[in-house]
Amino acid sequence: MSASKQRTLKTAVHFDGIGLHTGEKVRLSVLPAPENHGYKFQRVDLENQPIIPADCDLVVGTQRGTTLELNGARVYTTEHILAAIYGCKVDNALIQVNAPEIPIMDGSSAPFVQAFEEVGYEEQNADRKYLELTENIAFEDNEKHVEMLAVPTDGGEFRLTVMVDYNSPVLGTQHASMYSLEEFIPSISQCRTFVFLKEIKFLAENGLIKGGDLDNAIVLAERKYEQAELKEIAGLVGKAHDDIKVEGMGVLNTIKLKFENEPARHKLLDIVGDLALVGRFIRGHILAARPGHAGNVAFAKVLKGLIKNEKNAGYFVDLNKEPLYDINQIMAMLPHRYPFLLVDKVMEMDGNGIVAVKNVTLNEPHFTGHFPNNPVFPGVLQIEAMAQAGGIFALSSVPDPENYSTYFMKIDAVKFKQKVLPGDTMVLKLTLESPIRRGLVHMSGKIYVAGKVVSEAEMLAQIVKDKKN
Repeated sequence: MSASKQRTLKTAVHFDGIGLHTGEKVRLSVLPAPENHGYKFQRVDLENQPIIPADCDLVVGTQRGTTLELNGARVYTTEHILAAIYGCKVDNALIQVNAPEIPIMDGSSAPFVQAFEEVGYEEQNADRKYLELTENIAFEDNEKHVEMLAVPTDGGEFRLTVMVDYNSPVLGTQHASMYSLEEFIPSISQCRTFVFLKEIKFLAENGLIKGGDLDNAIVLAERKYEQAELKEIAGLVGKAHDDIKVEGMGVLNTIKLKFENEPARHKLLDIVGDLALVGRFIRGHILAARPGHAGNVAFAKVLKGLIKNEKNAGYFVDLNKEPLYDINQIMAMLPHRYPFLLVDKVMEMDGNGIVAVKNVTLNEPHFTGHFPNNPVFPGVLQIEAMAQAGGIFALSSVPDPENYSTYFMKIDAVKFKQKVLPGDTMVLKLTLESPIRRGLVHMSGKIYVAGKVVSEAEMLAQIVKDKKN
């Protein structure tokens, strides 16, 4: 399956609204972001303008919305804006907000989607990151009667199927499906949140819907209400009681359904927003029965666990296949020589990175003193080996690599996990973190021995053309 490229917005978009629960006026801005940035919120109203990544591990509340927190900075009701960004297939965005809560707008993702579609998108160089399901993943919350199942899809699409059943005669059992992300904008994004009329009085009296309005939610009357009851509820939400009516059970007359199953479709929208917290686009079919934010987030953590396992999984390369570059070709590219040439062959290389090999033998001079009777390959040379592999990757893009040198500028996130000994074969796997610009090469690297990570680092280097004598 061909890889899709990441994308972001062409320009910033801005929204003004009110927080559903806090009632505060909110200015929300969604800004373009660089490759591999992902989704991040920024509280511009707080000191130092803290950033909160959209990460399911940072969820601290799921009561009537999904709340994220990092180092004391919170952002409430994140699901609708995240659903809009994810549903529009945007990979990277910075979401700035000058209040604790995302504005409710009309109770759906449609206002956000419309703005994104108007400004358009910019394709980026990096490949999109996917979580591709290869086996069935099940989740149950017996207390809330939530069931979720993720299964692989033959075509790799992201599909969702939702069943909503609240044992209520007014809502009954509803189903909604989305067979690809292409359906999100026309069929899901405009579907609004819903609430039962019996809940409004409690929420209003307890200050939980200070920004609530009967026009930004589907209000379901689960029984016949007398006009006196409607008058009281209307007063709690600042609505003239003469404007609201309900004939028996059904939908309050303040709003008309856009789809017969709009409540179920909105639940599907919520799942899209909550699963955006996984951090990757999903290739698989999610089936959800009686979902809610708590179950969605719990399932997102299960799916994110697959990514963690994937990152920690062993990595192997066929060392017997014909190398892409042998030692003589490497020497034609790199200026390093014995005893400081630390790459023996290159096995793989594409636009995103390189896989190279360094064979460790006791004949190398550093083992004389590192350490007597206890030969350990120095960690600093492991980093140098990764850097040389990265240098081959960078120099492969210029027509005369023999006329260039590569210099370290920065090393970050260095970790050594186990010793490298004579007889080991180090597999050097380097991944480009951002496009090469002005000769600057930013890569992350890992060294594997027998499939296990022994060290890793992030490196910034610069390739510079040598001055001629």
